[in-house]
Amino acid sequence: MSVTKEHGRKPDAQRTRADILTVARAEFVEHGLNGARVDAISERTRTTKRMIYYYFGSKEGLYSAVLQQAYSDIRAAEATLELDDLPPVAALRRLIEFTFDYEDSHPDFVRLIAIENIHQAGHLRQLPSIQHVNADAIAILDAILTRGRAQGAFTRPCSAVDVHLMISGLCFYRVSNRHTFGMIFNCDLSAPEVRKRHKAMIVETIVGWLG
Repeated sequence: MSVTKEHGRKPDAQRTRADILTVARAEFVEHGLNGARVDAISERTRTTKRMIYYYFGSKEGLYSAVLQQAYSDIRAAEATLELDDLPPVAALRRLIEFTFDYEDSHPDFVRLIAIENIHQAGHLRQLPSIQHVNADAIAILDAILTRGRAQGAFTRPCSAVDVHLMISGLCFYRVSNRHTFGMIFNCDLSAPEVRKRHKAMIVETIVGWLG
């Protein structure tokens, strides 16, 4: 993957920063924080290391910015679902299906989160806005659960964080562990029929548990 400048045009600061983040994300996903090289990012963006450090301060600063963007992207996509317009059970199903599809189609996001867990969330702790960015995910889910309980659709006493953990855990695992799980049990988790079956299984498991 490479990002090049348009001939005869100098990209503005916002475009340059975005290009660096795109290539840096691929580099960190492929090599992790410790193995990623700023030289490689510089070469693939045709940007000087000095410029990268100007925007992000350090390799760790660049990695933190990639993490921030990764979480912001999934939260922004969630915000477009218009779940308030759906009955609570349908809204919950739509949210679970979205999470399943997003993580299935963004294995780089899953790998980034796995890498940051290796670092015990040390870089996330340095991002003052990260909890605010992710608070919307809990607020959306809490609103669905509140409406569902008021209508008698959900009876299980639990928090939105509990349910978010269930959704994330089931959807995340099948992507993060698809290679080891697939090799050990001789199955292809990316096969269309397996993917369809697992998507339905996860939705029905969570909705049924809450009912």
